[in-house]
Amino acid sequence: MVVLLSIWFVVSYLLGIVFVEPLNQFHLGGFPLGFWFAQQGAIYVFIILTFVYGFAMDRIDRRHGVDNTPSSASPKDFSETSE
Repeated sequence: MVVLLSIWFVVSYLLGIVFVEPLNQFHLGGFPLGFWFAQQGAIYVFIILTFVYGFAMDRIDRRHGVDNTPSSASPKDFSETSE
């Protein structure tokens, strides 16, 4: 998870704030690259990081036997037993 946090830091702080001026020499879609990272690129990276984190946590949960997937019993089975 340190890798995900490092990617977040690099994209949000370094590329979006510290290195904006050097990145603005390049253009992506007609916009300066530093501006693109600060406004759009960081959002795309954060969404990808969220999905990667979710998949990693699911894998860890399954490895340790705390999987949250619903059991094979349907809600109908539970309502029949409570009557």
